[in-house]
Amino acid sequence: MRGIMNFLPKKFRSAVHKVRKDRKIQLLQFYGKLTYQKRMLPEFLIIGSQRAGTTSLYSYLSTHPNIHRAILKEVHFFDNNFHKGLDWYRGNFPLLTSKNGDRRIITGEATPYYIFHPHAARRIAEVFPSIKIIVLLRNPVDRAYSHYQHEVGLGVESLSFEEAIEKEEMRLDSELEKLYRDENYLSFNHQHFAYLSRGRYAEQLKHWSKFFPNEQILVLKSEDLFQSRQEIFSKVLKFLDLPDWKLPKSRVHNQLQYLGMNPSTRDRLCAYFEPYNLELNEYLSRDFGWL
Repeated sequence: MRGIMNFLPKKFRSAVHKVRKDRKIQLLQFYGKLTYQKRMLPEFLIIGSQRAGTTSLYSYLSTHPNIHRAILKEVHFFDNNFHKGLDWYRGNFPLLTSKNGDRRIITGEATPYYIFHPHAARRIAEVFPSIKIIVLLRNPVDRAYSHYQHEVGLGVESLSFEEAIEKEEMRLDSELEKLYRDENYLSFNHQHFAYLSRGRYAEQLKHWSKFFPNEQILVLKSEDLFQSRQEIFSKVLKFLDLPDWKLPKSRVHNQLQYLGMNPSTRDRLCAYFEPYNLELNEYLSRDFGWL
């Protein structure tokens, strides 16, 4: 919660500090909606992928003096909360300020379900046609297993990894149709159990390209971020038209500790994703090194 208390006037901050975290966020969002007209609008979105470094990248960006963070890293407006309206969404961002002089200040958020949600790209394009889109892509085999472990940690996944990927098609059956048929439909299974489907990156990027030109979309390889943080951080800043900034001592955020994948399962998934990875390489004219 560090930093987001700036959303409130000083006289309210000590009282809010005493409230538990979930209630505190609700109070901040309530106050944010009341003052939405005085708040910034996002200039960038990190749309995914889940378990691909979005928390780390957003944390790094939040250290830049020209970037002010949202109340939450994941606002989930263009997927699950669109019905709450733009006033509610704007209330999640920092107050406009004149204290920065001529220094350009921007804000943004990072909701990794956006890239996979069938309505998010269109909704974003209709509201913010000039916004900049950042995408992190991780080896889909590793991403799928990390996603599974994340759901186990949340307490919503009781199957073994092998059982979960075997039953994914059944779990997702008709969910996409329901989402298209009813824009207010929330699909728990589509959001939580799409371990393999979320790793078919080319089809998701092709969908987004229908709504945004290539120059507004920056696609990054997660492994590059993990191995060369400053280099990728600088690349993102250039994309956002911000001055370069030396990244403070940093770490990889939101890492999970778990046992390794069964080697035979890994081999099976490598074979499964091979045509999809090849499609991605060809679509972006870039070798991600996952074949």
